[in-house]
Amino acid sequence: MYPGTFAITKPDHPAVIFTATGETITYRQLNARSNKIAHLFRNNGVTRGEVVAIFMENLPEFIDIAWACQRSGLYYCAISSYLKPNEIAYILNDCKPKVFITSEYKHNEALVALNMSSSVEFAYIIGDSKGEFKSLASATQEMPDTNLQDEVEGLDLLYSSGTTGNPKGVKIPLSYSEIGSNVAVQFLLSALYGADENTIYLSPAPLYHAAPLRFTLSIHRIGGTTLIMDKFSPEEYLKAIQHYGATHSQVVPTMFVRLLKLDKQIREKYDISSLKCVIHAAAPCPIPIKEQIIDWFGPIIQEYYAGTEGNGFVAINSYDWLKHKGSVGKALVGKVHILDDDENELDIGQDGIVYFDGGAKFEYLNDPEKTKKSRSKQGYSTLGDVGHLDEDGFLYLTDRKAYMIISGGVNVYPQEAENLLTTHEKVADVAVFGIPDPDLGEQVIAVVQPTNFSLAGKELEEELIDFCRQNLSKIKCPKRIDFLEELPRLPTGKLYKRLLRDNYITSDTKN
Repeated sequence: MYPGTFAITKPDHPAVIFTATGETITYRQLNARSNKIAHLFRNNGVTRGEVVAIFMENLPEFIDIAWACQRSGLYYCAISSYLKPNEIAYILNDCKPKVFITSEYKHNEALVALNMSSSVEFAYIIGDSKGEFKSLASATQEMPDTNLQDEVEGLDLLYSSGTTGNPKGVKIPLSYSEIGSNVAVQFLLSALYGADENTIYLSPAPLYHAAPLRFTLSIHRIGGTTLIMDKFSPEEYLKAIQHYGATHSQVVPTMFVRLLKLDKQIREKYDISSLKCVIHAAAPCPIPIKEQIIDWFGPIIQEYYAGTEGNGFVAINSYDWLKHKGSVGKALVGKVHILDDDENELDIGQDGIVYFDGGAKFEYLNDPEKTKKSRSKQGYSTLGDVGHLDEDGFLYLTDRKAYMIISGGVNVYPQEAENLLTTHEKVADVAVFGIPDPDLGEQVIAVVQPTNFSLAGKELEEELIDFCRQNLSKIKCPKRIDFLEELPRLPTGKLYKRLLRDNYITSDTKN
């Protein structure tokens, strides 16, 4: 099923509601609007397998465009709305879209990027025409709102966040299957998370990210309603749950942290009893944080570990997590293997690189070397994370291989210190990483965003280092703590650690 199905069976049912404005798009409207855009692409000669790039904030038209591509056998490349022109141009030149669509708010960055790229033939903007960008509304005005005669499934073509280097485009082969037959995430939502046509799914994250985009579109395959926030705010999130009676939601652990650090009076002000399932992924969740959120929300918290690549899927519910605290679950798609640096299988309990066998096949666009590095000699594929399995087959993640610090010849994974410091009452956010050290090779440092920046200083630094040393071995603890008013996190919740670390290395080089 897909919006075209529900445009017939439940045309006036809300498909999408934007919580900031209350704007509602029914299934009849979503079907008609996406059809018009699909016809525009076809009239422009955009053929199956070609790429449409989307660069905008969370707008209603984002959903229209994505469904237009999905029902036309096209790839749609959703680009982070926080990227700078040179970063956007890198992606455009890499995936070579025929169409590039932006918003008025993002027009300036988009124009610079457009002039740095060579493949774009058609550039559109949400709103009035602006220079090289023609109005999408005007261009589709005379287009039919009927279904294409040869509808087939398209796919997203998404780029990694680039937190550890240039972003990688994840390209999964198109099958051009009959429209309505792409059921992978739809099945997951229904079978694992109990979603159905009565589901009201609250998405507080940017639509350009894999999980919000895929889950939002999959809700439209079962006839539910998606609530889209323009950006996450902890109190607005609780308000939306109460106001719309949200039944399902997906968040990242930093959102849990911000919710838990609300004043108790604010937390207790809102009724969240409509929630049946809250899913989290994308980043590690400290054990104490998850314990507190389960205590507050109830045992409705679900976690999964997966990537844009789709090569595997690991999941765990609250009940299993409470018996295996810290685990991200058991494999539901693909078999998990833990390999050492020589790609040999490791024993239970030993940390190594996490590989999947039997999941979806993928490649990193225009980068055969990165694709090759993601494969083991056995043909397994990895996302680059480190972890181990317990005797019951539950997976525990240690950290990303790229973040490992080698200090005095000892491997240190900063996630442990980050998870611990996050629980401190005076810490709003934290990043732990290694910087060059002439004696140790690398030294462990932390950058902390205090709950109140007036607390920043030597006294708090000593308090936090002591807090670490009371709970972790000395080698894992930062030897130095600096303070920032806000850490550079992507709206998806991922920490832009590479930017932080590069700033320190650049600064040290100049000194």
